[in-house]
Amino acid sequence: MLKTMKNAFAVKEIRQKILFTLGVLIVFRLGTYITVPGINAKALTSVASSGLISILNTFSGGGLTNYSVLAMGVSPYITAQIIVQLLQMDIVPRFVEWSKQGEVGRRKLNQVTRYLTIVLAFIQSIGITAGFNTLSSLNLVKDPSVQTYVTIGIILTAGTMFTTWLGDMITERGLGNGISMIIMAGIVARIPTGIHKIFNEQFLGVPTAELWKPILYCVALFVIILIIVTFVTYVQQASYKIPIQYTRRLAGASENSYLPLKVNVAGVIPVIFASSFIATPQAILMAFTQSHSADTWYQVMTKIFNMQTAPGMTLYTVLIILFTFFYAFVQVNPEKLSENLQKQGSYIPSVWPGKETEKYVTGLLMRLSSVGSLFLGLVALIPLLAAAIWGLDESIGLGGTSLLIVVGVTLETMRQINGMMMKREYVGFIR
Repeated sequence: MLKTMKNAFAVKEIRQKILFTLGVLIVFRLGTYITVPGINAKALTSVASSGLISILNTFSGGGLTNYSVLAMGVSPYITAQIIVQLLQMDIVPRFVEWSKQGEVGRRKLNQVTRYLTIVLAFIQSIGITAGFNTLSSLNLVKDPSVQTYVTIGIILTAGTMFTTWLGDMITERGLGNGISMIIMAGIVARIPTGIHKIFNEQFLGVPTAELWKPILYCVALFVIILIIVTFVTYVQQASYKIPIQYTRRLAGASENSYLPLKVNVAGVIPVIFASSFIATPQAILMAFTQSHSADTWYQVMTKIFNMQTAPGMTLYTVLIILFTFFYAFVQVNPEKLSENLQKQGSYIPSVWPGKETEKYVTGLLMRLSSVGSLFLGLVALIPLLAAAIWGLDESIGLGGTSLLIVVGVTLETMRQINGMMMKREYVGFIR
Protein backbone atom coordinates (compact mmCIF):
# COMPACT_ATOMS: atom_id res chain seq x y z
CA MET A 1 0.00 0.00 0.00
CA LEU A 2 2.85 2.41 0.87
CA LYS A 3 4.49 1.67 -2.48
CA THR A 4 1.20 2.37 -4.28
CA MET A 5 0.80 5.71 -2.48
CA LYS A 6 4.40 6.66 -3.30
CA ASN A 7 3.85 5.91 -6.99
CA ALA A 8 0.50 7.73 -6.93
CA PHE A 9 2.04 10.96 -5.59
CA ALA A 10 4.48 10.89 -8.50
CA VAL A 11 1.54 11.36 -10.89
CA LYS A 12 0.23 14.94 -10.96
CA GLU A 13 -3.42 14.07 -11.70
CA ILE A 14 -3.64 11.48 -8.90
CA ARG A 15 -1.69 13.72 -6.50
CA GLN A 16 -4.19 16.54 -7.07
CA LYS A 17 -7.10 14.19 -6.37
CA ILE A 18 -5.48 12.97 -3.14
CA LEU A 19 -4.71 16.51 -1.95
CA PHE A 20 -8.24 17.68 -2.85
CA THR A 21 -9.74 14.78 -0.87
CA LEU A 22 -7.54 15.55 2.14
CA GLY A 23 -8.47 19.24 1.92
CA VAL A 24 -12.20 18.45 1.93
CA LEU A 25 -11.77 16.07 4.87
CA ILE A 26 -9.90 18.76 6.82
CA VAL A 27 -12.80 21.18 6.21
CA PHE A 28 -15.19 18.49 7.42
CA ARG A 29 -13.13 17.84 10.56
CA LEU A 30 -13.00 21.56 11.37
CA GLY A 31 -16.78 21.69 11.07
CA THR A 32 -17.18 19.00 13.75
CA TYR A 33 -15.73 21.42 16.33
CA ILE A 34 -18.16 24.30 15.66
CA THR A 35 -20.84 23.92 18.36
CA VAL A 36 -24.48 24.75 17.64
CA PRO A 37 -25.48 28.08 19.30
CA GLY A 38 -27.56 27.74 22.47
CA ILE A 39 -26.24 24.25 23.27
CA ASN A 40 -24.31 23.10 26.34
CA ALA A 41 -22.06 20.61 24.54
CA LYS A 42 -20.36 19.43 27.76
CA ALA A 43 -23.68 17.96 28.89
CA LEU A 44 -23.20 14.99 26.55
CA THR A 45 -19.89 13.94 28.13
CA SER A 46 -21.62 11.60 30.62
CA VAL A 47 -23.42 9.67 27.87
CA ALA A 48 -20.76 9.93 25.14
CA SER A 49 -20.42 6.14 24.91
CA SER A 50 -24.12 5.30 24.72
CA GLY A 51 -25.37 3.28 21.77
CA LEU A 52 -27.08 6.04 19.81
CA ILE A 53 -24.26 8.57 20.23
CA SER A 54 -21.70 5.94 19.22
CA ILE A 55 -23.66 5.14 16.04
CA LEU A 56 -24.21 8.77 15.08
CA ASN A 57 -20.59 9.62 15.90
CA THR A 58 -19.62 7.00 13.34
CA PHE A 59 -21.50 8.99 10.68
CA SER A 60 -20.51 12.46 11.93
CA GLY A 61 -16.85 12.00 12.81
CA GLY A 62 -17.36 12.75 16.50
CA GLY A 63 -19.47 15.79 15.66
CA LEU A 64 -22.33 14.72 17.95
CA THR A 65 -20.07 14.60 21.02
CA ASN A 66 -19.36 18.32 20.47
CA TYR A 67 -22.94 18.84 19.25
CA SER A 68 -21.47 20.62 16.26
CA VAL A 69 -23.23 22.01 13.21
CA LEU A 70 -22.31 18.71 11.48
CA ALA A 71 -23.65 16.57 14.34
CA MET A 72 -26.07 14.63 12.11
CA GLY A 73 -23.37 13.80 9.58
CA VAL A 74 -24.58 11.79 6.59
CA SER A 75 -26.97 9.52 8.51
CA PRO A 76 -30.19 11.19 7.16
CA TYR A 77 -28.81 11.07 3.61
CA ILE A 78 -28.03 7.36 3.87
CA THR A 79 -31.50 6.67 5.24
CA ALA A 80 -33.03 8.66 2.37
CA GLN A 81 -30.96 6.62 -0.11
CA ILE A 82 -32.28 3.39 1.40
CA ILE A 83 -35.88 4.55 1.11
CA VAL A 84 -35.51 5.77 -2.49
CA GLN A 85 -33.76 2.57 -3.60
CA LEU A 86 -36.42 0.42 -1.95
CA LEU A 87 -39.16 2.42 -3.68
CA GLN A 88 -37.56 1.55 -7.03
CA MET A 89 -38.49 -2.12 -6.54
CA ASP A 90 -41.83 -1.84 -8.41
CA ILE A 91 -43.34 0.18 -5.53
CA VAL A 92 -43.37 3.64 -7.12
CA PRO A 93 -43.76 3.30 -10.94
CA ARG A 94 -42.22 6.70 -11.63
CA PHE A 95 -39.09 5.79 -9.67
CA VAL A 96 -38.86 2.49 -11.58
CA GLU A 97 -39.11 4.43 -14.85
CA TRP A 98 -36.43 6.92 -13.78
CA SER A 99 -34.09 4.09 -12.76
CA LYS A 100 -34.12 2.91 -16.40
CA GLN A 101 -33.40 6.34 -17.91
CA GLY A 102 -29.65 6.33 -17.34
CA GLU A 103 -27.96 9.56 -16.28
CA VAL A 104 -31.12 11.70 -16.59
CA GLY A 105 -33.10 9.35 -14.37
CA ARG A 106 -30.25 9.14 -11.87
CA ARG A 107 -30.27 12.93 -11.50
CA LYS A 108 -34.02 12.94 -10.84
CA LEU A 109 -33.65 10.21 -8.19
CA ASN A 110 -30.77 12.10 -6.58
CA GLN A 111 -32.94 15.21 -6.40
CA VAL A 112 -35.71 13.26 -4.65
CA THR A 113 -33.11 11.81 -2.27
CA ARG A 114 -31.90 15.33 -1.40
CA TYR A 115 -35.43 16.54 -0.62
CA LEU A 116 -36.10 13.49 1.53
CA THR A 117 -32.76 14.04 3.30
CA ILE A 118 -33.87 17.54 4.31
CA VAL A 119 -37.09 16.20 5.84
CA LEU A 120 -35.40 13.33 7.67
CA ALA A 121 -32.53 15.52 8.92
CA PHE A 122 -34.94 18.11 10.33
CA ILE A 123 -37.07 15.50 12.12
CA GLN A 124 -34.04 13.56 13.37
CA SER A 125 -32.19 16.64 14.65
CA ILE A 126 -35.19 17.90 16.61
CA GLY A 127 -35.85 14.41 17.96
CA ILE A 128 -32.30 13.97 19.22
CA THR A 129 -32.12 17.47 20.69
CA ALA A 130 -35.45 17.13 22.49
CA GLY A 131 -34.63 13.60 23.62
CA PHE A 132 -31.27 14.47 25.17
CA ASN A 133 -32.71 17.58 26.79
CA THR A 134 -35.42 15.55 28.55
CA LEU A 135 -32.87 13.33 30.29
CA SER A 136 -32.84 14.29 33.97
CA SER A 137 -29.04 14.50 34.16
CA LEU A 138 -28.62 16.73 31.09
CA ASN A 139 -29.32 20.37 30.39
CA LEU A 140 -28.41 20.33 26.72
CA VAL A 141 -30.56 23.24 25.49
CA LYS A 142 -30.07 26.47 27.40
CA ASP A 143 -33.45 27.90 26.32
CA PRO A 144 -35.82 24.98 25.56
CA SER A 145 -38.49 26.72 23.47
CA VAL A 146 -40.19 25.87 20.18
CA GLN A 147 -38.24 28.60 18.40
CA THR A 148 -34.95 27.25 19.78
CA TYR A 149 -35.71 23.69 18.65
CA VAL A 150 -36.70 24.85 15.16
CA THR A 151 -33.53 26.95 14.89
CA ILE A 152 -31.36 24.01 15.99
CA GLY A 153 -33.20 21.76 13.53
CA ILE A 154 -32.52 24.17 10.65
CA ILE A 155 -28.81 24.50 11.59
CA LEU A 156 -28.27 20.74 11.87
CA THR A 157 -30.19 20.12 8.63
CA ALA A 158 -27.99 22.66 6.84
CA GLY A 159 -24.98 20.87 8.33
CA THR A 160 -26.17 17.55 6.91
CA MET A 161 -26.66 19.02 3.45
CA PHE A 162 -23.21 20.66 3.62
CA THR A 163 -21.64 17.33 4.62
CA THR A 164 -23.46 15.60 1.75
CA TRP A 165 -22.19 18.27 -0.64
CA LEU A 166 -18.62 17.70 0.60
CA GLY A 167 -19.09 14.00 -0.10
CA ASP A 168 -20.28 14.75 -3.63
CA MET A 169 -17.22 16.95 -4.22
CA ILE A 170 -14.92 14.09 -3.18
CA THR A 171 -16.76 11.67 -5.48
CA GLU A 172 -16.54 14.04 -8.46
CA ARG A 173 -13.09 15.57 -8.02
CA GLY A 174 -11.31 13.42 -5.43
CA LEU A 175 -10.76 9.76 -4.63
CA GLY A 176 -13.26 7.09 -3.67
CA ASN A 177 -16.91 7.39 -2.69
CA GLY A 178 -17.26 10.72 -0.92
CA ILE A 179 -19.83 9.65 1.67
CA SER A 180 -17.82 6.55 2.58
CA MET A 181 -14.62 8.61 2.81
CA ILE A 182 -16.26 11.05 5.23
CA ILE A 183 -17.49 8.19 7.43
CA MET A 184 -14.04 6.58 7.39
CA ALA A 185 -12.37 9.92 8.23
CA GLY A 186 -14.62 10.25 11.27
CA ILE A 187 -13.78 6.75 12.46
CA VAL A 188 -10.02 7.22 11.98
CA ALA A 189 -10.12 10.59 13.76
CA ARG A 190 -11.60 8.90 16.85
CA ILE A 191 -8.86 6.25 17.10
CA PRO A 192 -6.46 8.41 19.24
CA THR A 193 -9.31 9.18 21.65
CA GLY A 194 -10.15 5.48 21.88
CA ILE A 195 -6.52 4.56 22.59
CA HIS A 196 -6.28 7.25 25.25
CA LYS A 197 -9.48 6.00 26.87
CA ILE A 198 -8.28 2.39 26.96
CA PHE A 199 -4.96 3.54 28.45
CA ASN A 200 -6.70 5.48 31.23
CA GLU A 201 -9.07 2.60 32.02
CA GLN A 202 -6.40 -0.08 32.04
CA PHE A 203 -3.23 1.56 33.38
CA LEU A 204 -4.16 4.48 35.65
CA GLY A 205 -3.98 3.52 39.33
CA VAL A 206 -2.72 -0.01 38.64
CA PRO A 207 0.09 -1.18 41.00
CA THR A 208 3.43 -1.93 39.37
CA ALA A 209 3.19 -5.60 40.37
CA GLU A 210 -0.08 -5.97 38.41
CA LEU A 211 0.92 -4.09 35.26
CA TRP A 212 1.08 -7.39 33.39
CA LYS A 213 -2.72 -7.59 33.39
CA PRO A 214 -3.42 -4.40 31.37
CA ILE A 215 -0.42 -5.14 29.13
CA LEU A 216 -1.80 -8.62 28.43
CA TYR A 217 -5.24 -7.11 27.77
CA CYS A 218 -3.84 -4.58 25.26
CA VAL A 219 -1.74 -7.23 23.49
CA ALA A 220 -4.76 -9.54 23.23
CA LEU A 221 -6.92 -6.66 21.92
CA PHE A 222 -4.26 -5.78 19.32
CA VAL A 223 -3.97 -9.40 18.16
CA ILE A 224 -7.76 -9.72 17.86
CA ILE A 225 -7.97 -6.50 15.83
CA LEU A 226 -5.13 -7.69 13.59
CA ILE A 227 -6.87 -11.03 13.00
CA ILE A 228 -10.17 -9.31 12.16
CA VAL A 229 -8.47 -6.85 9.79
CA THR A 230 -6.65 -9.71 8.03
CA PHE A 231 -9.86 -11.73 7.76
CA VAL A 232 -11.87 -8.76 6.48
CA THR A 233 -9.17 -7.87 3.93
CA TYR A 234 -8.99 -11.47 2.68
CA VAL A 235 -12.76 -11.80 2.20
CA GLN A 236 -13.17 -8.32 0.72
CA GLN A 237 -10.59 -9.10 -1.96
CA ALA A 238 -11.82 -12.64 -2.67
CA SER A 239 -13.59 -13.09 -6.01
CA TYR A 240 -15.29 -15.77 -8.09
CA LYS A 241 -14.17 -15.96 -11.71
CA ILE A 242 -16.88 -16.70 -14.29
CA PRO A 243 -15.28 -18.16 -17.45
CA ILE A 244 -16.14 -16.25 -20.62
CA GLN A 245 -15.78 -17.38 -24.25
CA TYR A 246 -16.27 -15.40 -27.45
CA THR A 247 -18.13 -16.44 -30.60
CA ARG A 248 -15.43 -14.64 -32.59
CA ARG A 249 -11.85 -13.89 -31.68
CA LEU A 250 -11.52 -10.32 -30.45
CA ALA A 251 -8.30 -8.33 -30.49
CA GLY A 252 -6.70 -8.54 -27.07
CA ALA A 253 -9.11 -11.25 -25.84
CA SER A 254 -7.31 -14.29 -24.42
CA GLU A 255 -8.59 -17.83 -24.55
CA ASN A 256 -8.94 -17.89 -20.75
CA SER A 257 -11.08 -14.77 -20.31
CA TYR A 258 -13.23 -14.49 -17.23
CA LEU A 259 -15.63 -12.13 -15.47
CA PRO A 260 -14.70 -11.62 -11.78
CA LEU A 261 -17.44 -11.24 -9.17
CA LYS A 262 -16.41 -10.38 -5.62
CA VAL A 263 -17.51 -12.83 -2.93
CA ASN A 264 -18.85 -9.86 -0.99
CA VAL A 265 -20.40 -8.04 -3.95
CA ALA A 266 -22.10 -5.39 -1.82
CA GLY A 267 -18.93 -4.29 0.02
CA VAL A 268 -19.48 -2.39 3.29
CA ILE A 269 -22.60 -0.55 2.12
CA PRO A 270 -24.99 -3.00 3.91
CA VAL A 271 -23.27 -2.31 7.24
CA ILE A 272 -23.55 1.46 6.72
CA PHE A 273 -27.20 1.12 5.67
CA ALA A 274 -28.10 -1.13 8.63
CA SER A 275 -26.40 1.17 11.16
CA SER A 276 -28.18 4.21 9.77
CA PHE A 277 -31.50 2.35 9.66
CA ILE A 278 -31.12 1.54 13.38
CA ALA A 279 -30.01 5.06 14.34
CA THR A 280 -32.90 6.97 12.73
CA PRO A 281 -35.75 5.40 14.77
CA GLN A 282 -33.64 5.73 17.92
CA ALA A 283 -33.23 9.44 17.26
CA ILE A 284 -36.94 9.96 16.64
CA LEU A 285 -37.92 7.94 19.74
CA MET A 286 -35.82 10.24 21.92
CA ALA A 287 -38.35 13.03 21.33
CA PHE A 288 -40.94 10.92 23.21
CA THR A 289 -38.73 10.03 26.19
CA GLN A 290 -40.36 12.40 28.67
CA SER A 291 -44.01 11.89 27.72
CA HIS A 292 -44.08 8.17 26.82
CA SER A 293 -41.10 6.52 28.57
CA ALA A 294 -43.44 4.40 30.72
CA ASP A 295 -45.63 3.26 27.81
CA THR A 296 -45.31 -0.33 26.62
CA TRP A 297 -44.98 0.58 22.93
CA TYR A 298 -42.10 2.97 23.71
CA GLN A 299 -40.20 0.38 25.77
CA VAL A 300 -40.68 -2.29 23.09
CA MET A 301 -39.53 0.03 20.30
CA THR A 302 -36.53 1.16 22.37
CA LYS A 303 -35.40 -2.46 22.83
CA ILE A 304 -35.91 -3.30 19.17
CA PHE A 305 -33.84 -0.33 17.92
CA ASN A 306 -31.03 -0.65 20.46
CA MET A 307 -28.00 -2.62 19.30
CA GLN A 308 -27.03 -3.38 22.91
CA THR A 309 -30.12 -5.59 23.40
CA ALA A 310 -30.83 -9.08 22.01
CA PRO A 311 -33.74 -7.90 19.77
CA GLY A 312 -31.62 -4.99 18.53
CA MET A 313 -28.66 -7.25 17.70
CA THR A 314 -31.00 -9.63 15.87
CA LEU A 315 -32.58 -6.78 13.86
CA TYR A 316 -29.14 -5.37 13.05
CA THR A 317 -27.90 -8.72 11.75
CA VAL A 318 -31.08 -9.33 9.73
CA LEU A 319 -30.83 -5.86 8.18
CA ILE A 320 -27.21 -6.49 7.19
CA ILE A 321 -28.21 -9.77 5.52
CA LEU A 322 -31.17 -8.22 3.68
CA PHE A 323 -29.20 -5.18 2.50
CA THR A 324 -26.37 -7.44 1.33
CA PHE A 325 -28.72 -9.32 -1.00
CA PHE A 326 -30.48 -6.12 -2.07
CA TYR A 327 -27.33 -4.12 -2.82
CA ALA A 328 -25.64 -7.05 -4.57
CA PHE A 329 -28.36 -6.94 -7.24
CA VAL A 330 -28.07 -3.14 -7.38
CA GLN A 331 -24.34 -3.44 -8.07
CA VAL A 332 -24.66 -6.32 -10.55
CA ASN A 333 -27.86 -6.39 -12.60
CA PRO A 334 -28.16 -9.93 -14.07
CA GLU A 335 -30.44 -8.75 -16.90
CA LYS A 336 -28.06 -5.99 -18.03
CA LEU A 337 -25.06 -8.29 -17.62
CA SER A 338 -26.69 -10.88 -19.88
CA GLU A 339 -27.49 -8.21 -22.49
CA ASN A 340 -23.94 -6.84 -22.42
CA LEU A 341 -22.45 -10.31 -22.92
CA GLN A 342 -24.67 -10.85 -25.97
CA LYS A 343 -23.73 -7.47 -27.43
CA GLN A 344 -20.04 -8.34 -27.04
CA GLY A 345 -20.53 -11.70 -28.75
CA SER A 346 -19.53 -13.60 -25.62
CA TYR A 347 -21.15 -16.28 -23.48
CA ILE A 348 -20.65 -18.42 -20.39
CA PRO A 349 -19.68 -22.01 -21.29
CA SER A 350 -22.53 -24.54 -20.88
CA VAL A 351 -25.04 -21.69 -20.38
CA TRP A 352 -27.40 -20.48 -23.12
CA PRO A 353 -27.28 -16.72 -23.82
CA GLY A 354 -30.21 -14.54 -22.75
CA LYS A 355 -32.59 -15.72 -20.03
CA GLU A 356 -30.49 -18.75 -19.09
CA THR A 357 -27.45 -16.53 -18.51
CA GLU A 358 -29.59 -14.17 -16.44
CA LYS A 359 -30.82 -17.08 -14.29
CA TYR A 360 -27.28 -18.41 -13.90
CA VAL A 361 -25.91 -15.02 -12.75
CA THR A 362 -28.89 -14.54 -10.40
CA GLY A 363 -28.27 -17.91 -8.76
CA LEU A 364 -24.56 -17.17 -8.48
CA LEU A 365 -25.25 -13.77 -6.88
CA MET A 366 -27.58 -15.43 -4.37
CA ARG A 367 -24.88 -17.91 -3.36
CA LEU A 368 -22.15 -15.26 -3.16
CA SER A 369 -24.42 -12.92 -1.18
CA SER A 370 -25.17 -15.73 1.28
CA VAL A 371 -21.45 -15.96 2.07
CA GLY A 372 -21.03 -12.16 2.03
CA SER A 373 -23.98 -11.51 4.34
CA LEU A 374 -22.81 -14.11 6.87
CA PHE A 375 -19.33 -12.59 6.78
CA LEU A 376 -20.60 -9.03 7.35
CA GLY A 377 -23.06 -10.11 10.04
CA LEU A 378 -20.40 -12.12 11.87
CA VAL A 379 -17.79 -9.35 11.95
CA ALA A 380 -20.38 -6.73 13.00
CA LEU A 381 -22.07 -8.95 15.61
CA ILE A 382 -19.09 -10.46 17.47
CA PRO A 383 -17.96 -7.14 19.09
CA LEU A 384 -21.56 -6.41 20.10
CA LEU A 385 -21.80 -9.80 21.80
CA ALA A 386 -18.42 -9.27 23.47
CA ALA A 387 -19.55 -5.89 24.83
CA ALA A 388 -22.81 -7.41 26.14
CA ILE A 389 -21.24 -10.54 27.69
CA TRP A 390 -18.11 -9.06 29.27
CA GLY A 391 -19.56 -5.63 30.05
CA LEU A 392 -17.12 -3.70 27.89
CA ASP A 393 -17.69 -0.09 26.91
CA GLU A 394 -20.68 0.17 24.54
CA SER A 395 -18.62 2.02 21.95
CA ILE A 396 -16.37 -1.06 21.63
CA GLY A 397 -19.45 -2.92 20.43
CA LEU A 398 -19.32 -0.90 17.22
CA GLY A 399 -15.66 -1.83 16.66
CA GLY A 400 -16.55 -4.50 14.11
CA THR A 401 -18.69 -2.10 12.12
CA SER A 402 -15.95 0.54 12.17
CA LEU A 403 -13.29 -1.97 11.08
CA LEU A 404 -15.48 -3.17 8.21
CA ILE A 405 -15.99 0.38 7.00
CA VAL A 406 -12.33 1.44 7.32
CA VAL A 407 -10.91 -1.69 5.67
CA GLY A 408 -13.57 -1.76 2.93
CA VAL A 409 -13.21 1.93 2.02
CA THR A 410 -9.40 1.72 2.11
CA LEU A 411 -9.38 -1.28 -0.24
CA GLU A 412 -11.81 0.41 -2.66
CA THR A 413 -9.72 3.59 -2.67
CA MET A 414 -6.48 1.69 -3.30
CA ARG A 415 -8.21 -0.25 -6.07
CA GLN A 416 -9.28 3.03 -7.68
CA ILE A 417 -5.73 4.43 -7.46
CA ASN A 418 -4.31 1.26 -9.02
CA GLY A 419 -6.90 1.49 -11.79
CA MET A 420 -6.00 5.11 -12.53
CA MET A 421 -2.30 4.29 -12.65
CA MET A 422 -2.89 1.30 -14.92
CA LYS A 423 -5.04 3.44 -17.22
CA ARG A 424 -2.28 6.03 -17.38
CA GLU A 425 0.26 3.36 -18.37
CA TYR A 426 -2.02 2.10 -21.17
CA VAL A 427 -2.62 5.64 -22.45
CA GLY A 428 1.13 6.30 -22.41
CA PHE A 429 1.74 3.04 -24.31
CA ILE A 430 -0.84 3.94 -26.99
CA ARG A 431 0.62 7.40 -27.45
